[in-house]
Amino acid sequence: MTINKVSLDRQGTPGQSPELGWRRWRPDIEPVSMGIHGTPVYLHAAVVGAGIGGTSAAYFLRQKFGKDVHIDVFEKGDVGGRLATIEMEGNQYEAGGTVIHPLNLHMKAFVKDLGLNPRKPSGDLLGIYNGDEFVFQESEWFLINIIKMLWNYGLNFLRMYMWVEDILDKFMRIYRYQTFDYSFSTTESLLHAMGGDDFISKLNMTIDEAMQKAGFTQRFIDDIVVPAMRVNYGQGVKINGFVGAVSLAGTDSGLWAVAGGNKLVCNGLLYAAKAQLIQGTVTSVQEKVRSTKPGNTVTLYEISYITDRGPGLDLYDLVVIATPLNKNLGNIKFVGFDPPIETFSKPYQQTVATFVHGRINASFFGYAKPCQFPLSEILTTENPKLFIRSISAVSPVNPVPESDASKDSGLRVWKIFSPEVLIDEQLHQLFESYDTVKVKTWLAYPRYNPPEKIPPIKLHRAIYYLNGIEWAASAMEMSAISAKNVALLSYHQWYGKDDHIDQEDLAERLKTEL
Repeated sequence: MTINKVSLDRQGTPGQSPELGWRRWRPDIEPVSMGIHGTPVYLHAAVVGAGIGGTSAAYFLRQKFGKDVHIDVFEKGDVGGRLATIEMEGNQYEAGGTVIHPLNLHMKAFVKDLGLNPRKPSGDLLGIYNGDEFVFQESEWFLINIIKMLWNYGLNFLRMYMWVEDILDKFMRIYRYQTFDYSFSTTESLLHAMGGDDFISKLNMTIDEAMQKAGFTQRFIDDIVVPAMRVNYGQGVKINGFVGAVSLAGTDSGLWAVAGGNKLVCNGLLYAAKAQLIQGTVTSVQEKVRSTKPGNTVTLYEISYITDRGPGLDLYDLVVIATPLNKNLGNIKFVGFDPPIETFSKPYQQTVATFVHGRINASFFGYAKPCQFPLSEILTTENPKLFIRSISAVSPVNPVPESDASKDSGLRVWKIFSPEVLIDEQLHQLFESYDTVKVKTWLAYPRYNPPEKIPPIKLHRAIYYLNGIEWAASAMEMSAISAKNVALLSYHQWYGKDDHIDQEDLAERLKTEL
């Protein structure tokens, strides 16, 4: 049952600052539990941002603190953040985060626990285009694909699979650590616990350097690795080696999505967390000292925000920032902190997703006749004359049978990734004809430039920053891992359980504990 925030938690009307803070000091409310010092504990937590990171944080805070926490989630836009759909021709299509890896255990658990269903994206044929010709093109025949790979790239494909598998094996350690409630106060210590010096070193070199060091050929990097980076992160092989490895893991054949749209996970997590959604923009956070009825004082965080009904002020014990604090994205002011809490200067990368219902122009890609065009996904290499990064035919989030008329006419919904909004001339080059165009512009992920300096997790005594992990790698699962880490870290620091924070040699420690 949803807690009635106004009647249970504070005195006054919505949007007014309460004279006394929260339930913890209300003598008329029965204590939920007792803290380590024998005092009643009622944690009031604010989560800023209702994307996959923020809703995961609310969910994991509820799991750890149980009834002891009341959670408010602030969101200025739609729940889901960078998980969003767009309507085309009566159907919904993924416009933001699209696919999930089969080893993303948090996302798998969310879908199962929330009663959602997985959806397998269409496995259509792929080609890689360099602006003049296709350097690689899949066949419907598996054996032919193997022969093409060996002929063009030797054993590089097999070696890449083994290289990524080794990284994934190390990556999977985080789930065991979090199962046993271990947390980390920095992203670097979290990564080091998973992959040791290898993961840290990958933050400080490009994926190009990492793969050349591992013995991959330059032709393979240019033809295969670059297109994967461009479609997943809108950048080439100058991104850091860790996010590059995450991108290559995204070439797995077992990728999946959520039926109905990935954003349903965020809505489900918010509901499961029994969190109160506040549709508003957080403008500032300030530390405040308040008196309690027994005559003591307590230090809280005052959050100022604006909703459609006007400005509001609320007080919290704990604040989780689950939205980027980078310039042009985070406009939250941290007032009066010493040392100051500042936004970060590193930019996010713009990606434009253009959805077109039309008939593709096969001649643009070198095909004389449209009927001979077999591909449904085209990735691109680095070439200044190319104005797109990728183009792919997409399926609705709720699959519907393709009509015979659509098959005969060649009309499909295509999604194009490009660095800038496409002009009419460019659309006419890509399509023989089209009738509907919709555009979604994202500041979708960080602009990677190793060596990476990752923002801190802990911004103040009880203010935690979830999105810093994006500077290692931006992905739905990375946000969920960061969310659980923040929930565990805040729980351990609230209860003084330092033995579960930043412990070294966890792999060996857990072997002895078992």
